Amino acid sequence: MAASSSRGSAVNPSGAKKARGVPALAPWLGVATLALMVASLFMVFEYVPTEAEQGIVQRIFYFHVPCAWVAFAAFGLVAISGAFYLWLGDQIWDDLGYASAEIGMVFCTLVLITGSLWAKPIWGAWWTWDSRLTTTFILWLLYGGYLMLRAMADDTPEVARFGAVVGIVAALDVPVIIVSVRLWRTIHPAVLVTRQGGHGLEDPRMVATLLVATVAFTVMFAWLLMLRFAQLRLRTRMKELRRQLALAEASAGDL
Repeated sequence: MAASSSRGSAVNPSGAKKARGVPALAPWLGVATLALMVASLFMVFEYVPTEAEQGIVQRIFYFHVPCAWVAFAAFGLVAISGAFYLWLGDQIWDDLGYASAEIGMVFCTLVLITGSLWAKPIWGAWWTWDSRLTTTFILWLLYGGYLMLRAMADDTPEVARFGAVVGIVAALDVPVIIVSVRLWRTIHPAVLVTRQGGHGLEDPRMVATLLVATVAFTVMFAWLLMLRFAQLRLRTRMKELRRQLALAEASAGDL
């Protein structure tokens, strides 16, 4: 019987993966992320033409914009998950929002870093309190506060509900960032959609490169989110098991 059981566990790797909490799709997303990243790097440094006015430094645009898109999408998912958690009270929505906030914070940080690297040779300064930069920094601070709250406070439903509210309110800054170049006087370039209604990517190769890079970063976000969400779900299940074990021990002690 023991030999039969060991053979059965050996031929069921998917069961082992589920036991570890790793989704079956995660390795494939990892491979897709690698392939798309290699393709986007080739297009950024070999395929796309150099922009006439800004020169080679403009190539950071193909990393800066996809990072911004992913950060905005991640924080939007935080808000949606928070709304569902407040409505349904299901822990799965809190875990999803928490995971998305962590990854969104990474990409939002990359937005600020790549923006500064781009700004120094073009504007002559690493940072300026431009409307888009300032509102993006506010977004970073808001979700930094969200993560500090979740890390330092007790892991209780009350904290989760308060975090959901913070995540929803903070996400309201995302549309403000998007329209900031039209609402206020700014030196930040409006490349994707100009103030005249067109776009600044005149060469089709620039559009193709931006699309490939955006898909690559989006797939990376999905991959990282899947892995982190699986970890949080496993943590939630372990917490529930410990709670049930404590109740069982308490009941046994009463007997």
